[in-house]
Amino acid sequence: MTETVPVLVPIPTEGPYSYAVPDDMDLAPGNLVQVPLGSRQVTGVVWDGGENAIDPKKLRFIVEKHQCLPLSDDMRRFIDWVAAYTLSPPGMVLRMVLRAPAAYQPETPIEGVVYTGAEVERLTKARAAVVELAKDGVAWTRSGLAHAAGVSTSVVKGLEKMGVLKAIQLPARPIHSPPDIDYKPVELTDDQKQALQHLEENMNQDEFSVTLLEGVTGSGKTEVYFEALTKCFREGRQALILLPEIALTASFLDRFEQRFGTRPGEWHSEISPKMREKVWRQIGSGELRVVAGARSSLYLPFKELGLIVVDEEHDLAYKQEDRVFYNARDMAVVRGQIGKMPVLLCSATPSIESRVNVNLGRYFHVKLENRFGDAQLPDLAIVDMRRDPPPRGRFLSPVLSQKITEVLDRKEQALLFLNRRGYAPLTLCRVCGHRFECNNCSAWLVEHRFRKQLQCHHCGEARPVPEHCPECGTLDHLVACGPGVERLAEEVLEAFPEARTIILSSDMAGGVKRMRAELEAIAKGEADIVIGTQLVAKGHHFPFMTLVGVVDADLGLANGDPRAAERTFQLLHQVTGRAGRSGGKSTGLLQSYQPEHPVIQAIAGGDHEGFYEREIESRRLASLPPFGRLAAIIVSGQDRREAESYAKSLRLCCPKNGEVRVLGPAEAPIHLVRSRYRFRLLIHAQRSFDLQNWMRGWFLTAPKPRGSVRVQIDVDPQSFV
Repeated sequence: MTETVPVLVPIPTEGPYSYAVPDDMDLAPGNLVQVPLGSRQVTGVVWDGGENAIDPKKLRFIVEKHQCLPLSDDMRRFIDWVAAYTLSPPGMVLRMVLRAPAAYQPETPIEGVVYTGAEVERLTKARAAVVELAKDGVAWTRSGLAHAAGVSTSVVKGLEKMGVLKAIQLPARPIHSPPDIDYKPVELTDDQKQALQHLEENMNQDEFSVTLLEGVTGSGKTEVYFEALTKCFREGRQALILLPEIALTASFLDRFEQRFGTRPGEWHSEISPKMREKVWRQIGSGELRVVAGARSSLYLPFKELGLIVVDEEHDLAYKQEDRVFYNARDMAVVRGQIGKMPVLLCSATPSIESRVNVNLGRYFHVKLENRFGDAQLPDLAIVDMRRDPPPRGRFLSPVLSQKITEVLDRKEQALLFLNRRGYAPLTLCRVCGHRFECNNCSAWLVEHRFRKQLQCHHCGEARPVPEHCPECGTLDHLVACGPGVERLAEEVLEAFPEARTIILSSDMAGGVKRMRAELEAIAKGEADIVIGTQLVAKGHHFPFMTLVGVVDADLGLANGDPRAAERTFQLLHQVTGRAGRSGGKSTGLLQSYQPEHPVIQAIAGGDHEGFYEREIESRRLASLPPFGRLAAIIVSGQDRREAESYAKSLRLCCPKNGEVRVLGPAEAPIHLVRSRYRFRLLIHAQRSFDLQNWMRGWFLTAPKPRGSVRVQIDVDPQSFV
C-alpha cells in the first residue's frame, strides 16, 4: 500500500490535505515538503494526524522533501493553538512561519583556499606575503586572503594555479557570533540587583512562568533583563526579544552589542530577503542564539528557545489586524506555556490585562521604583488652556512657550508631543464649506504641506493641494483646520528661529534610515527642539532632554474606545518620561482643556497605582476585558447593500445563549475603507464562556458570503473603528 500523510499548506484551508508518499521518501511530522496544489507547487509541512479513508491511488504525490530541520512538535502545537484561538485557518498561521522560501535548502557553501605546502615558482614579495599567512593551514576566502596580505586577488589565483593553494568548500558564515555573557557586565544598582534576583528565581529552565518587570521610565529595565538573558545563554538556550517598533532596533542593537560583544539577529519588514533567509535558517539550526524583532519573529522556528522577552508589552504595535488577528504579547505567553519556558513582560505602563494577571497570581511581579543613577522623574504640571489659551491661530500656550525659551537659554532640549501626523487633519473652503475627503474611504484627507499633498492615512490616496476649491472654484480660500506636527513645527520656527528643530513622524520622507539618523542626532544633542508623534514615546533615551510639552493631552480621550483612558495614560506617561533621564531637574507640561479629567490628574499627580485601581474596577463592573470576553466581526463588501444584507443575515442566524450579547450590525465609524463598505458586530461574553466554540457553531450554520463580501474575525479586539 502507498503511504499517505497529511500536509498543511499555507492557504486559507480548514486543515491539512492528504498526499501520497513516494516509495523512496521517508517522512515524519514537521518535515517541510514541496507538494502540487492545483496547477502550481507550494511548500507545506507534514502534519500530525492518523490514517485517512481516501484511496491513495486518487492522491497526488509529494514532489520533494526539503533538507532543512523539521518544525518541532511545540511549533506545530503553537500553530494549531493560534488558529483555534483566533478562529483563523491554520494554513494562514503556517504562512507566517514559512516566510523565507529560499531558506528551506542548505545554504550554498563559500569557496575558499587552503595551503598545500607545494613550492612556489618565482617567489615574489606579494606571493611571499600570501604564503606567510596561509601556511598555518587555516582556510581563507580568496578575497579575504588577498586583503589580509595586501595584494590583489590575481596573486591568490596564480598561487592556486601553481598548486600552492587548493580550492575547498567553506561552511557559510554565521550572521553573528554567540553572545559572550562575560564581555562587559553592567554594574547594577541595589534596586536592579534585587529585581534581577527575583527574575532569576522565577526563570527556571524547562518550566513555564510569566514575570511582569515594571519600572518607571529610565529605571534601567533593559539592563536588568540583559543580565537575566545571561542565565538563558549559560544554559545553552536561545532567546527571543520582541520590540514594538523598527525604529527602536538600531539603538537596542548597539546596547546589546556593548553588553554581549555581538549583535542579535534582526527580524522585521525592513531586512533584505537574503538576510531574512539567513536568519530563518540559522535560527532553525541553532547557530543564531538570539533574535530581536517585531511581532512576526514570534513565528520563527527556534531550535531550542529558552526565553521570550516582550519589551514595552503594552504597545498597540503588537496587535496584528490583517488576515490573522492576534496580539503578539498574548501569543508569546502561549508559546512560552507550550514550550515550557519563562516569558518576561517589560513596561513602565503595563497593560490592564497584565496587571490583573499579577493581582490574580498568574504572573510574578518585579518592580523598579527609582530611576537609574541620579536621574529624577520630571516635575509634571497641567496647563489649563481655558485660563492660558494660545494666541489666535496658534497652539502653544504662553506658559509652554516661556518654558521652551528657558530651556533653550540653558542649551538643553525640549520635546513637543502631538499625536497627529501631517500639517492639518482637515482642509476646507471658507467660501462654500467644501471639505476634502478621500475617494476610497470615509475619512478626511490630511494635508502634508512639506510634500504639498493631501493624503488619506487609511488607504494612502494622495493628491496635490489645489490652488482653488473644486466645488465653487474660489481661489486662495482653502484653510487648514487643526494642528499636526508639521503645523506645530511652522509655529516653532516662527517663535524660535534660531533653534535647531527636528520633526519625528512615521510618514516623513527618508523612511526608517532617516528616522534612525535623526534619533541618533537628538541623542547626541544636535537638536534643540524635537516635535514628534507617538513614535517619540517608545523607549528612546535622550540625555539632554529636560522639557516635554504635550500640546493636546486630551486628544486620545475624545472617542468611545473602552481602552481610551488606559491608552492615554500610557502614552502621556511614556512621553513625559523622555525628560530628565540623565539627572538634573526636568519638567513636563500637559496642555489640557479638561484638566479635571481623572487621567490627566493621575498623570500630573504621579498617581500611578490610583489610576490602575480605578481603571481595573471600572472594567470589572462593566465585565470588559480582562473580566469579560469581546470579539468583533467585520463584514465588508464593494456594494453597501450587499455587505449590510449579509451582516444582518449573519446576525439573524446567531445561536441563542443567555451568556452572550451580540451588538449590531452597525455601520463602522469609518464605514468605507479602500472602497469597501464596512459593518461591525460586537460579541460580549463572560470570561468563563467558551466564546470560540460558540462562534464556530455559529459560522457552521451561517450563510456563506457571496460576491465581494468578506468576513474578518477579531478575537480580543483593540480597535473599534
